[in-house]
Amino acid sequence: MVLTAHMFPLTGEVSPRVEVVAQTGSTNADLVRHVSADPGAWPHLSVLLTDDQRSGRGRLDRVWKAPAGTALAISVVVRTDAVPAAARGWLPLLAGAAMTRAVAAQVAAASVSARLKWPNDVLLSGGSAGEGARKLCGILAEVVPADPDAVVIGAGVNTAMPADALPVDTAVSFQAVGLTADADRLVADYLADLDAQLRALAAAGGDAEAAGIRAAVAGLCATIGEPVKVSLPGGGTLVGIARAIDADGRLVVEDASGAATPVGAGDVVHVR
Repeated sequence: MVLTAHMFPLTGEVSPRVEVVAQTGSTNADLVRHVSADPGAWPHLSVLLTDDQRSGRGRLDRVWKAPAGTALAISVVVRTDAVPAAARGWLPLLAGAAMTRAVAAQVAAASVSARLKWPNDVLLSGGSAGEGARKLCGILAEVVPADPDAVVIGAGVNTAMPADALPVDTAVSFQAVGLTADADRLVADYLADLDAQLRALAAAGGDAEAAGIRAAVAGLCATIGEPVKVSLPGGGTLVGIARAIDADGRLVVEDASGAATPVGAGDVVHVR
């Protein structure tokens, strides 16, 4: 079945523009290009969707691939003019929290739980896939080069991917836990939640603590309290216990000596 915009009426109630394409290389790359070329045509919360993305990218330039019809690629443009530049590092976490809550609303009745892995992966636990937490969704935020106040946030959600088609044993899908995703409800809930958090952050002058965002994200985060290994962008590895998320959205990791290091970027692995 080919996706069309008519299949997303709830999303259309939240978003001013819903574009669905049958196939593309990358919804993020497409949307960055569209916003750069004609920013007025793509207002805040405009969204580009497909279930056949051929050249998706994740953090650290990882390639993200899925067979056609098995995953939903969602890219949304958010206007951040009202959010102080110093607070925009929270955007990926806001998106991760919004998607975690949108997924949780769909899986709650099935003994499956959705949690956030810092900074913005969504994990599922339980169901027919087993008890271990596995990755359902990854998120990538990119500033539009032609307009620093415009950010494109891409999310890839494994929806109908069979268990035997999952690329790694740490991945999961709605289908693999015995569920069918309501794609329209998922996207609508995600966009509404993301927008509400952005408005709250702007109203608080960029103070995530005052906006209630830091506590809410920490409450969703499965990483806090876990032993972790962090591969740092400049090289090197940090091993310790993830203790908190600080006021800037960074993960605070305590090493064996008791020293606490805030991590703003890095590849985090939960050490089992």
